[in-house]
Amino acid sequence: MRVRQFELRLLAAALTVMWAAGGGIVLIAYRPGGPVDLLVGVAASLPLMVSVAAFVWPPLVRSDPESAGIFWIGIIAGLLLLPSIGGVAGQVLQGGAVPLVPSPEIVYPWAMALLATSLFAGLGITRQLIPEVGIGRRRLATSIAFAVAATTVIGGVFAGVSLADDAALREKPAAYSRYGPTDAKVAPPDCTGTIVTPRSGSMTLDLWGDVDQRAIGNVNLTGSRSGSDYSFTAQVVSPEILGQYGGAKIGAALWLKTPDTVWTATKTEAVASSQLDEAVLAGALSIQDRATAENHGLEYVEGARARRCRIAVDGPSFAASFPQTRWLVGDASMTTWRGQVDYWLFGDGEVGRISGSVNGNAQAILGHGLLATIAVRFDMVDRDRTVTISPPRG
Repeated sequence: MRVRQFELRLLAAALTVMWAAGGGIVLIAYRPGGPVDLLVGVAASLPLMVSVAAFVWPPLVRSDPESAGIFWIGIIAGLLLLPSIGGVAGQVLQGGAVPLVPSPEIVYPWAMALLATSLFAGLGITRQLIPEVGIGRRRLATSIAFAVAATTVIGGVFAGVSLADDAALREKPAAYSRYGPTDAKVAPPDCTGTIVTPRSGSMTLDLWGDVDQRAIGNVNLTGSRSGSDYSFTAQVVSPEILGQYGGAKIGAALWLKTPDTVWTATKTEAVASSQLDEAVLAGALSIQDRATAENHGLEYVEGARARRCRIAVDGPSFAASFPQTRWLVGDASMTTWRGQVDYWLFGDGEVGRISGSVNGNAQAILGHGLLATIAVRFDMVDRDRTVTISPPRG
């Protein structure tokens, strides 16, 4: 029996370490600037008390089946806790000043892990409170009640403090946004005004298509530009292409990559998407095409004030603005295609976000298809900041 107790105490120690890691990340790294940032970290560390109680008073069992059942409760708690720690760490460390508002993706594994940990601890605590032999059902019912109560109280405190911190931050202007100026006095330009081309920036582009709502592929591109130098990679999945494209330019040196080749020095910019943001600024967002742009009002994008505008586009204009479209539609004609593009102008006069779609005849893409749609989401952040373009590896 002592061996079983030692094993369960060792499992409780592992849970304590994991809860300490999760709470410690929030306590140390979570600083979006709210009035109760520290209390959010303290609330995230409350489950540590439950796991410590399980270590001090581990469940005491006299049979192998009972020991195995309790052991699995602890294992399940640990398995649920690991992705929760990863989710919280990602939101805190990558989100920077983004409030830690509970989301279903983070709350669900966290709450289930807390429930399992509380039940594991409750089985040991009730053994101390109800030491009599032969009343196992009463002890189990008390343990379940303790687990539900502990999860409800700790979860309620964490959610309440997090939401209070978020509510306070909504009234406070953001100090920094990767999308642009956060000063409310800086008004974004009109939709038809001159768009400033950023000197540099980091960008992501997601392009996806479907025929009659059946997916035909997607493109996920990430890249950076500094002046005329650039570097990008694009993962392409389509009926005809599966692999990675890439392009880089530093001064007069050029490199290209296709799904069939490694990075290779070249003398020609043969990849259609090498122009990155400049292609759409010169295409669909040219001053002529924005002459009749619709103004959809002001919005805040991660704390940066922006004006949302909308223009109508045709297929050829869309394909020229986003050359990656050809990776999905091939040589299909898009002459009769029609759609719209939204773009967000920020206080610095630059475009930081683009979203839109076009659709048209699907016959050339899929013989039995009727309507094909290509949609895009493009973000360019940290504009006009120092960006280092390095030669591709390999």
